[in-house]
Amino acid sequence: MPLSGSLPSTSAVEAEIGRNVDTLFQMLTGHWVAQTVRATAELRVVDHVVAGADSADAIAKLEGSDPGTTYRLMRAGVALGLLDVLGDGRFGATPLGSLLRETVPGSLRNAALVQNANGMWQVWATLPAAVRSGRTQVESAIGTGMFEYLAAHPEEGELFAKAMSNMTGLVVEDTVALLDLGAARRVVDVGGANGMLLLGLMRANPGIEGVVLDLPHAVDGARHAAGEAGVTDRFTAVAGDFFEEVPPADYFLLKWILHDWSDDDCLQILRNCRRSAQAGARALVVEGLISGGAQPGTVALLDMNMLAMHDGRERELAEFDDLFAASGWRRTGVSPTRSLYSLIEIEAV
Repeated sequence: MPLSGSLPSTSAVEAEIGRNVDTLFQMLTGHWVAQTVRATAELRVVDHVVAGADSADAIAKLEGSDPGTTYRLMRAGVALGLLDVLGDGRFGATPLGSLLRETVPGSLRNAALVQNANGMWQVWATLPAAVRSGRTQVESAIGTGMFEYLAAHPEEGELFAKAMSNMTGLVVEDTVALLDLGAARRVVDVGGANGMLLLGLMRANPGIEGVVLDLPHAVDGARHAAGEAGVTDRFTAVAGDFFEEVPPADYFLLKWILHDWSDDDCLQILRNCRRSAQAGARALVVEGLISGGAQPGTVALLDMNMLAMHDGRERELAEFDDLFAASGWRRTGVSPTRSLYSLIEIEAV
């Protein structure tokens, strides 16, 4: 017997409640999306589709996965806008999904893998406790600090380094276009991982010498990247700790460093840079800026990641100015990029 009757009319208030329920439910199930994206990245679904293996059966053969569940994953990818349906069981890649390809500029594949891997996934579960206590609960989740965890788990550590390099690609082009190194000849990338920002500047400025300072487990990746960039004759990777000492330079790069640390730790890093600064030295701080006023922007969500993972935080520009003033620096300029991040230039005083 067919269904009959009609639904009662919905008032404007009820319609708004319905929309809010839908929106909040999407927020509550965000982990479904994150892990679906991770699985799509891990199976290299979009790479395979672009290469011509555009069906679930074809990808299952290449990845050793189950054809039925591979199809279900790809169907979910369509729902998320990562794939298109072409018909006859075939799928195509969308511009959004193409950002999960391994080698495209600005690839987010490694970010999808590491942000949703075991270590970071466990830590995010402790966010309510971090808010209550006023500090990260990372050690209660994984038994150690996040950087120590990544060093002890090389696979996730390598993914993290690659993800940072890929995300650096979003700001390198703008930095090279906007930054005038002037008379600087020795540039130190403080905590620079694979040194992708530094290497971009070295390619654009053939007269500079570049140094990456990072922990011992990261420097081999920096040397390898410098070799691929063809700049090993004027590049050095130094294993060290920026809380202890920073190599001397007339220009310092601090990309996504200060947001990892408390105010006291940031002052130590900045003071160590100031102590090693040659006459007329400058530095570039690359960070997200929380907007003042009623609309704090997406960087306020990044701040929750800092609370979950580290003792650091995202900051407003005035908060950075306070750190600079207390450590022997002053801000001389700030420029937005086409990403979430801004370029803040400072000079030694």
